[in-house]
Amino acid sequence: MRVGTLNVGTMTGKARELADMMQRRKVDILCVQETRWKGSKARSLGAGFKLLYHGVDGKRNGVGVILNEEFVRNVLEVKRVSDRVMSLKL
Repeated sequence: MRVGTLNVGTMTGKARELADMMQRRKVDILCVQETRWKGSKARSLGAGFKLLYHGVDGKRNGVGVILNEEFVRNVLEVKRVSDRVMSLKL
């Protein structure tokens, strides 16, 4: 299992680029900061990756975790503490 972290600046328009990068580098779990997306949702990025994210303001902050499809089935709990802190239990 390979885990990484990345400050994306904004997720807008970068979903496919991140999925491709994760495939190339064989990263299974990627924690992302500064997503700048509002809401507490999950979204498929394609290529077998899923993003779970949380953000309060669409202009700053926001965090997320991108999981490979094999780990998505193993998610037991998601805690969205704030727009800077989020945890997953696998």
